[in-house]
Amino acid sequence: MYYRRKILLAVLETFGRTIGRTDLQKLLFLASMKQSKPCYEFLPYKFGAYSPQLQQDLNTLVKYNILSESESGWQLKSTESYFQLLHFMDREVVTSLYSDFACRLGDELIRYTYKNFPFYAIHSEIKSKFLSKIELEKLNQYKVTTNEPILATIGYEGRTVEKYVQILIQNGIQILCDIRKNPLSMKYGFSKKQLQGILKMVNIEYLHLPGLGIESQNRQNLNTIEDYQKLFKQYEKTVLVENTTDLEVLTKLYKEGKRFALTCFEADINSCHRSRTAKKLSQLLGNVEVVHL
Repeated sequence: MYYRRKILLAVLETFGRTIGRTDLQKLLFLASMKQSKPCYEFLPYKFGAYSPQLQQDLNTLVKYNILSESESGWQLKSTESYFQLLHFMDREVVTSLYSDFACRLGDELIRYTYKNFPFYAIHSEIKSKFLSKIELEKLNQYKVTTNEPILATIGYEGRTVEKYVQILIQNGIQILCDIRKNPLSMKYGFSKKQLQGILKMVNIEYLHLPGLGIESQNRQNLNTIEDYQKLFKQYEKTVLVENTTDLEVLTKLYKEGKRFALTCFEADINSCHRSRTAKKLSQLLGNVEVVHL
């Protein structure tokens, strides 16, 4: 079992084996804030901090008959003590969490997270219920309100989908342009349907442009910088010359004042074709700045 799931189950065990849906998201959020390496990461959703990965784990644990779900929330069915399976520091985190919040669930827990971690409340549909007028005004500092267009790129290698989406939000990205030929990933959250759904939660549009991708067979045996350079030179001579339609779509977005990012897998921009796509777009737009996120 993934270790993060043991932490999830230990929290349920410690809090009496039944926790409401929103309460559990908030408790795991606060637990993650106390950890040097968070068990889960979160994004700002309509009810505050929310982790799609956590929700996925909950659904999986229901299938394994370890958890059940009812109107009252999540119930721990297994009799195993998951708390005892945690590392010492994480047992301390869960114990501290219970001491601080066992009697502060529901509205009080929501208010606490909104007040102390305001970034995660920026998209909340209920924030006016829990924050004062002054506190609501402070949320604006966590929102990017500029109307300036941006041409950005971002890779998801080494990032959770929550951290990845956080970066998009913090840079005011309105449209994510996926230029993978085949938008499939073994990593949770980054296959097309999953990513599109998660982006929708935070009001970011998803646009797939497979015509700007590279065929998977052409990405085999890339072992040196020279291998990558050869591949990308071929990409510049073929795809970026022949596929004017998709390039026109992207240049139009920029001219319309949109803030968009090109995405693919690699963390290193020099190992990814999005660098060449962005370079070509920059030239078409009069050498505008490319921001690598």
